[in-house]
Amino acid sequence: MAENQLTEIEAARAFAQAIIDTVREPVLVLDQDLRVITASRSFYRTFKVRPEDTEGRLLYELGDGHWDIPKLRLHLEKIVPEHGVMEDFEVEYDFPNVGPRTMCLNARKVFYEKGSHTTILLGIEDVTRQRVLEREKDDLLRQKDVLLEEIQHRVANSLQIIASIILLKAKTVDSEETRVHLRDAHKRVMSVAAVQQHLHASATSGSVEMGPYLSRLCEALATSMIGENRPISLKVSGEGGSATSRQAESLGLIATELVINSLKHAFSENTKDGQITVAYDVSGTDWKLSISDNGVSEPDHVFAQPKTGLGTGIVKALAQQLDAKVETLTGPEGTTVSVTHATFLAKMPRVV
Repeated sequence: MAENQLTEIEAARAFAQAIIDTVREPVLVLDQDLRVITASRSFYRTFKVRPEDTEGRLLYELGDGHWDIPKLRLHLEKIVPEHGVMEDFEVEYDFPNVGPRTMCLNARKVFYEKGSHTTILLGIEDVTRQRVLEREKDDLLRQKDVLLEEIQHRVANSLQIIASIILLKAKTVDSEETRVHLRDAHKRVMSVAAVQQHLHASATSGSVEMGPYLSRLCEALATSMIGENRPISLKVSGEGGSATSRQAESLGLIATELVINSLKHAFSENTKDGQITVAYDVSGTDWKLSISDNGVSEPDHVFAQPKTGLGTGIVKALAQQLDAKVETLTGPEGTTVSVTHATFLAKMPRVV
């Protein structure tokens, strides 16, 4: 009977050792005194030690004391006995014959029915390569941010230079028609610069809050395009919402074009209390950008007539990219141009 029990114990031990040796990551089996009962083949291979120098020795004595790490000692002697587990504990150490390593340790306390002794399973995952890659990724992201900052700075400077050249040219040409076109081009370059500047200031993450973004954009437009002698106000309303950086860029350009159009066509020199309102609302995946003015609807008011111009083409092209529809409503109280992206659920056919 005793011989059969011994055979079963030996078989169980061999089976347990086979399981441990099968695990790819290094594994140590420790007794309650943190003495090594056995170790996996991957442990010997990873840390380049021999079984005769490992089994029966205290963990802290392995490798001439290289495993005597204060934080590891604290966890194994206090936290594991109290809580029965240690998870994702990282250790950095320069091991002889192995080199610097970052290891992620996980330990489990094995409970026995009779409670006569305690065994601790200590799994060791070498995460050195992952941590190196993470640091390299962080360095690349920082370099990308620096490069983007430089690009933004260069783009802003280039736009300012182009705008200045166009404005200087407008002052030297003899043709009044050419002068008007150059001034329009100057305004559009400045509008692109304003969109770029305020989008860069807003897009600190993957999405842009449209309310603050449009408010800052309209403040810049009002400062650069509405003189102090023109009694016209420009405000932002609506519930707001968020959009991707690319969507926000297109929406900002659309809003700028429509505001420029209202300033050019909706108000006369005798206008009093002129008002332009930019609104943006979101409902689920649907959104609507609208620009309204309380000016007089003149025959050449943009979108109200079939004729097309540069501004009309820009707005329609951007709206098409956004999969949106442009609509114009003109009446005694002014004009509203809406750019709407709406999705509709298909109606399920009824079964008769």
